[in-house]
Amino acid sequence: MASYFKYKTLDDLWRDAERLGLPIELTDDLSPLARPVQIGPLRAGNSIAIQPMEGCDGTPDGRPDELTMRRYRRFGAGGAKIIWGEATAVVEEGRANSRQLLINDKTARSLAAMLAECRSAHREAFGSDADLVVGLQLTHSGRYSYQRPLIAFHDPLLDPRTFVDKARGQFVTGDYPILSDDYLKQLEDHYVAAARLAFDIGFDFVDVKQCHRYLLSELLAARTRPGPYGGSLENRTRFVSNVIGKIRNAVPRAVVCSRVNVYDGVPYRRNDQTGVGEPYPFTPPVRSSFGANEQQPLEADLTEPKLLLAMLSDLSVPMINVTMGNPYAVMHVTRPFEYPPVDGYETPEHPLAGVWRHFRLTGELQRACPDLVLVGSGYSWLQSFVFDAGAANIAAGACRVVGIGRAALPYPDSPRDALGSGAPGLDRRRVCRTFSICTNLMRAKHNELGQFPTGCPPFDKEVYGPIWKEARENR
Repeated sequence: MASYFKYKTLDDLWRDAERLGLPIELTDDLSPLARPVQIGPLRAGNSIAIQPMEGCDGTPDGRPDELTMRRYRRFGAGGAKIIWGEATAVVEEGRANSRQLLINDKTARSLAAMLAECRSAHREAFGSDADLVVGLQLTHSGRYSYQRPLIAFHDPLLDPRTFVDKARGQFVTGDYPILSDDYLKQLEDHYVAAARLAFDIGFDFVDVKQCHRYLLSELLAARTRPGPYGGSLENRTRFVSNVIGKIRNAVPRAVVCSRVNVYDGVPYRRNDQTGVGEPYPFTPPVRSSFGANEQQPLEADLTEPKLLLAMLSDLSVPMINVTMGNPYAVMHVTRPFEYPPVDGYETPEHPLAGVWRHFRLTGELQRACPDLVLVGSGYSWLQSFVFDAGAANIAAGACRVVGIGRAALPYPDSPRDALGSGAPGLDRRRVCRTFSICTNLMRAKHNELGQFPTGCPPFDKEVYGPIWKEARENR
């Protein structure tokens, strides 16, 4: 395995980016991160967000459990002023794993307690939570639902790699049923009911999730689906536009945001000789990848993503969290890494190239949609230089908010340390090294609950060390 991250100083990182022809901007002036952000009627006290990351640690009926509460206490006390709550399924059959959170009347009280823990921790750390904005991501996992795949259309690249029965090695075939129009129409109302409940609980905004090839993300690419939810871009965005409109009718002052895939890419596989990822063979035009050049789908084409963001802006969506890729099929695009996950491949590109892809596409979209608050992703591989890149991107108008993902698991208070007046700065001993062990835990299903909780065993050893040991020993 190649070792890529060798940087001791900001200049080391900048020189290597320059050598690779990647115009990544960096600065040691972190003041742009301290800027308040207006999100519709909401005002966040700084420009740092904790990304929506599943802990896979809910109860079997979808309530937050002890580790869930602990994570949101740590996020609340960490110093970021936007906490983007993790994927929470709107229906049981749409859960991604057996411990994913679920929002309904039975789980509402526990979700309210989770939110209260987060806000209380913030007040204890900072004296007030008046400028803390906390949202909840609403999801349906579609193709990646844990009980069985629920697909929006037949994708010739993903179907042969989508398990129907992993134990028997059975994949989606051409006769596998797709979700009906009636199912999707009814699902719209489940999203509305979930959003109404989230606002009743006290969340400041909801995210209608459209990323990482879960159901609403898959609908964006459903060019070959017949009927009102497929074909034209107007049809492919019908579900999300209907849901947003219905939420506004039910809760007139609702703040609705979205995390959006702006580039899907194509599935990759591990080369048996080298271990390096390579794209599965494809024949252009590839019509099943949103935000991709149909003739060259390894390249992004932001024509449709720009139209989608303009539509969302017209629907008074104030904030978009920009992301890309598919964590099951093209993981190096979703999150540039140093070490591959257990079901993955060695990175086929220098991780800085993946970081720059995130920065470049987000910057192009932010400049095209200046009135939107765009949250940038893809920072974690930069380790202790996350905030130097984030501040530079905000200063350059390439995003409005910096989103911290897996790097927040070992070091949730990194925003506080980065911005703290008179503080010594980041503690490099706690910075995420992108070992991918958190992903390995997410992939581990061989316990009585059908899912191990995920966290950072290397840097949160007391809690997750024993869990990681059990996951390895009982495999």
